[in-house]
Amino acid sequence: MLIPFIIPFIIAIFLAINMGGSGTGPSFSAAFGANIIRKGLIPGLFGSMVFIGAVIGGSETAKTIGQGLLQPEMITFHMVSIILFSVAISLLIANLFGIPQSTSQSTVLAVIAPAIYFDALNSHKLIVEILPTWFIMPIISFSLAFLIGKYIYKPIRRRGYTISRQVNESYVLKGLVIFMSMYVAFSIGTNNVANAVGPLSTMAMNELQINSKYTTHIMILATLIVAPSFGIGSSLLGYKVVRNTGKEIVLFGKIEAIIIAFLSASLLLSASLIKGIPTSLVQLNVGAIIGIGVAKLGFKNIFKKTQVNKFFIMWLFAPLISFIISFILTYLANKLHLL
Repeated sequence: MLIPFIIPFIIAIFLAINMGGSGTGPSFSAAFGANIIRKGLIPGLFGSMVFIGAVIGGSETAKTIGQGLLQPEMITFHMVSIILFSVAISLLIANLFGIPQSTSQSTVLAVIAPAIYFDALNSHKLIVEILPTWFIMPIISFSLAFLIGKYIYKPIRRRGYTISRQVNESYVLKGLVIFMSMYVAFSIGTNNVANAVGPLSTMAMNELQINSKYTTHIMILATLIVAPSFGIGSSLLGYKVVRNTGKEIVLFGKIEAIIIAFLSASLLLSASLIKGIPTSLVQLNVGAIIGIGVAKLGFKNIFKKTQVNKFFIMWLFAPLISFIISFILTYLANKLHLL
């Protein structure tokens, strides 16, 4: 009984390590790219804020992942192992390429695969709530960043404030960049930790026959196991990702970086707290980068001067890989009468 119960938790920790590596980029790339913070300090700050965010605001998204897409009674040892393993492999591939990836989209597709196989998908939750959020949120991020860039940032830039050495080297601005990095990490905690916590808590309640009134307690215990691994992943895998995304954001000044971080983190936080929708911070982040970049440089130039276009390929393939692995493993497990 104990060994199969531990296996999903081991896979969840492995997944959390990969999520930590992927999430470090959009969190601290601005501070790292601007040489405000040493790389050695990033994992500790990132891991701490992810943990706080998960404990304070991660429960709704965890319920969506663990109970909202696939019938909760189907979440067993083997099913959770299949789902989390599929996500972990897709994210590991993305991390090896140094591309920040949407953990939430990979997780949702990994859950959808067995749901489709067993004809047990909650299509209303997927079609009415999750998919529209995935398309609308990056557009909102782009639009807000573009409007701020055009009507607020550009007038400030014309007056020379953005290139002022006194402004850019001030401790207030540097502190604000670090604060925004921590805010992004907090938002990641409210959303991405649920990708592992949601299936784990539902599995624990099913297998141990725990009353549903203790759902929150089980989620907190799962969070205490999973969330610290984000800091480990940031330390092991985060540098390559933060270096790549840091090269993108270093094209922008500290003020633009603050705008990008604030918009993407706030939108992610709203998706977590209002509806518990697993959402891609990476895509919100890049939407804001493109929005303010278009306002500053023009649409063609932003794609010439950055490498964000290569991210789109990995965004398409990583969730697809997650879905395929999950579907194949579900098929094999079912044939072996494990499900």
